[in-house]
Amino acid sequence: MDSQSHGPAGAHRPGRALRAHVFAGTRPEIVKLAPVVLALRAAGAEVRLIATGQHHDQRMAGDFFTGLGVEPDERWSPAGDESERVAALLGHALAHFAADRPDRPDLALVQGDTWTVPLTAMAARRHGVPVAHVEAGLRSGNPLSPEESNRKVAAALATVHLAPTEGAGANLRAEGVPADAVHLVGNTVCDVLRASGVPAVAPADRSGVLVTAHRPGTVDTAERLTALVTVVRALADRHGPVVFPVHPRTTDRLAAFGLTDRLAGHPGITLLPPQPHRRMLELIAGSTLVVTDSGGLQEEAGWFGVPAVVLRESTPRPEGVALGQAVLAGLDRGRALAAATTLLAPAEQRRIAAMPCPYGDGRSAERIAALLTDRHRRGLLALREPGRPTPEETSG
Repeated sequence: MDSQSHGPAGAHRPGRALRAHVFAGTRPEIVKLAPVVLALRAAGAEVRLIATGQHHDQRMAGDFFTGLGVEPDERWSPAGDESERVAALLGHALAHFAADRPDRPDLALVQGDTWTVPLTAMAARRHGVPVAHVEAGLRSGNPLSPEESNRKVAAALATVHLAPTEGAGANLRAEGVPADAVHLVGNTVCDVLRASGVPAVAPADRSGVLVTAHRPGTVDTAERLTALVTVVRALADRHGPVVFPVHPRTTDRLAAFGLTDRLAGHPGITLLPPQPHRRMLELIAGSTLVVTDSGGLQEEAGWFGVPAVVLRESTPRPEGVALGQAVLAGLDRGRALAAATTLLAPAEQRRIAAMPCPYGDGRSAERIAALLTDRHRRGLLALREPGRPTPEETSG
């Protein structure tokens, strides 16, 4: 047995490659972490990819891992209602880090703001494993957002904060995160978009409106879901045709509240099941307008130079809003139609198509891999008690 195996997790081991355990639970996490896994392996790190099973519906997870060039080394299968799945996720994570395993990690790497993130980070820190948080520092300012709570918990637990934008980094520093723990790397979704080869489409060659909606605050009550249906029908009447790939959660809620036929029966609305990743990117790139409550689609629309109407009152991605590429409209029919009319004007279509993506340049994973492997080599990842010198200080 390794003579250092009973030392603190993540302790500096000169001459040994970084061992990183990467946790992906949902479709967006799979997409955004795949390039990081590949870049870490290319940099010589030993990477174990764990699928936490948070998106347990195959319509959402499906073949995403294979399509992005990675396969999980371990799969968890939490089951039951939300409380049971959350409990199971935490239980899996605690058991994972407690195990006396030969590949005990130097680092746990998580992404974004789902349940997987704070639960995995808490379990890692409970067992002395440092945490790197990809897409750190996003803030919506909405106290009712569960994702906002998850992001703030992650900020309290992470050792390395990998911020996608200057604004995200500023948020972290304003909350007291040490400046030397915050690193501006861009958003890894842009790496996937660059590698996909899906081209941007000239405004003159685009057509139709692409709609997505899945957030609990949008679809989980009859009142809010009815408002969404009203917005989508109005868009189809005024600016259609509308294509609407429907998330399983939204499908279930539409049926439960008796609203499915109000969409399916409209001649200007095409309802689709969740689409393969590449096909979804082609739909975004080829649309004149994206209307969504999804953060990921805001980023993808920004990459392809497609304007977006955001069906929320706040967003943790304010960069597109500041540039006029995205407009917040909530679930208000009048505001959504007004925003769509503005963004569909030919001059706005051309202006936004020519705009650089505000979220990244497609090389974030390289920066993350270089940073983490370098910090490991220098012994700067390990957790230490206050006042304990670093290996560099000891040797110096």
